[in-house]
Amino acid sequence: MDCETRRRAEGGIEDVQSLGDERRLAIESVGISGLRHPIEVRDRDTVQSTIATVRLAVELPAERRGTHMSRFIGLLMEQRDPLSATVLPTFMAGMAARLEAHGGEARFDFPWFVEKHAPVSELASFLDYDVSLSARLAGGECTVATEVAVPVTSLCPCSKKISRYGAHNQRSRIRVQVENAEEFALGELIALIEAQASAPLYGMLKREDEKFLTERAYDNPKFAEDTVRDVALACKRDGRFGTFRIEAENFESIHNHSAFALITGRCDRQGAA
Repeated sequence: MDCETRRRAEGGIEDVQSLGDERRLAIESVGISGLRHPIEVRDRDTVQSTIATVRLAVELPAERRGTHMSRFIGLLMEQRDPLSATVLPTFMAGMAARLEAHGGEARFDFPWFVEKHAPVSELASFLDYDVSLSARLAGGECTVATEVAVPVTSLCPCSKKISRYGAHNQRSRIRVQVENAEEFALGELIALIEAQASAPLYGMLKREDEKFLTERAYDNPKFAEDTVRDVALACKRDGRFGTFRIEAENFESIHNHSAFALITGRCDRQGAA
């Protein structure tokens, strides 16, 4: 559609974004970020309403001056199906068509709530996890990633070994991103990650639960290095998670800094390490 046609279509208002640009420099990514938007997320048979911080962008060819930012909002307003990793490729295709682009990216960051039962009292409470659904469209192929940040407890093996009694422990965060995974539930990935920590977290505990978790952590000390290796091996054994990126950060209780470890890898899709 040439500029004159666009001007008529807009009732005589010039479409400045679609004008040509003499600098002839393509832009890899242009769009909107930091937008908070209500969404629904589907996780197998569960649909949860939440608030996402959204980033949407497309490629901009060298001959075009700008993109149409309002179209990103329009796309979100028209989205009726709950978001999921399986829906994102269709969303990306629609965004590329709407913005007349060959490629782009989308990212939705949101809290996801899981009802958990305390290990001894079985008292129910919710725990929130930071989750991201993202996608990249390039060369006609869409890559989808799911990322979850899981808070856990870690207990230092060195402290336990050298101390006459006790050992320092702290809250930690294990962040796992998987790309092009086979179908899985968020709860399954969260449970897999928590099982590799010294101990998991819960929203509400009774004294008997606190005793159980304190002793579990003491019997299961982990360095950040241990944690990322164990999560990586668990992902490989599971076999569904494609490529993965795993980072553990320990918010040290006896230092004014954190300790972290990072590992990347790929599942062989055969369920073997």
